[in-house]
Amino acid sequence: MQFMAFDYGPYTRGTARRGDGVDYDVFRRQPLSPGGLRCLRHLCDLCHPHDLLVAPAHTEPTDTAILTRWIYEKDWHREALAKVLTAHNVPTGTPPATAAPCRIGRRGRRGPARWALRHGVSGDDATAIRMTWGAINEWMTHSCYHRLVLREEHPVLTHVLHRVTSLEMRHAAYYAGQAHDRLAHSARVRRLTRFALRHFWAPADAARMPRVETSHLMRYLLADEAGWQEIRQLDDRIERLPGLAGLGLVRRALRRYGVVDPSTRRA
Repeated sequence: MQFMAFDYGPYTRGTARRGDGVDYDVFRRQPLSPGGLRCLRHLCDLCHPHDLLVAPAHTEPTDTAILTRWIYEKDWHREALAKVLTAHNVPTGTPPATAAPCRIGRRGRRGPARWALRHGVSGDDATAIRMTWGAINEWMTHSCYHRLVLREEHPVLTHVLHRVTSLEMRHAAYYAGQAHDRLAHSARVRRLTRFALRHFWAPADAARMPRVETSHLMRYLLADEAGWQEIRQLDDRIERLPGLAGLGLVRRALRRYGVVDPSTRRA
C-alpha cells in the first residue's frame, strides 16, 4: 500500500465549514436505536482536538495552517453530531451521568504528546509518534462511523456521517503520509513508536471517557463478524506503516474490553 503525498494547497484554500442543510427534525420522527444513540453520544465527545491543542508548534507554515484548520473542522463535526443528539433530547458537553468513572490505569491515560514529554522524547521522534498515533485514531474513528451507519441504516444519519468522514479521511491522509515518511527514515523512531503504541495506545479516547462507555461503543459496533472484518482491515493498514508489522494493535486493545473475534469463539 502506498501512502500518497498530501496536497496542501487545495486543502488550505478550501472552505472548512459548509452550510448544513440537514433536516434534523427527521430524528424526532425516526429516532436512532438506544444503542446507536449512545454510540453517537460518545463519538460526539471525541470531536474535540485535544491532541492538536497540546501538540508542540510546527516549524513548517503548511503544518500550522492545516492543524489550525482541523480545530475548526473538528468543531463543525461536534456541532453536527450535537444537533442529532439534540433532536433526541440528549444533552452534550459532559460525560453521560449514568456512566461509571474511568478506571483504565496508566494504559491509554495519555495522548501522544503527553506520553512523549513524560518519557523524554522530543523533536522529530515525538512528532513521528504523534503523527502515527493520529493516523490510527482517525482510521479508528472512521471505522466506528462506518459501522454506525451500517447498524442504524438511517438515511439522514448516513448523510451527516458521510460528510464528517469525508473530512476525517483527509486528516488521516495527512497524518499517515507524515508518519510513513518519518518512520521510514529512522530505526530509532520505529522502535519508540512501536513501544508507545503497544504499551499506551487505547481506542476511542479511552483516557477521557468512562470505561463503560468505551466498552459499549466497541461491543455495539465491532463485536460481530462484520465489525471484526473492519478491525482486521484497520490492523492491516496500521501494519503497513514502517516498523509496525505484526503489531495487532486494535485487536489486542479490543480484547481488553472483552470484545473477542467471533471466529475464535466458534473454534
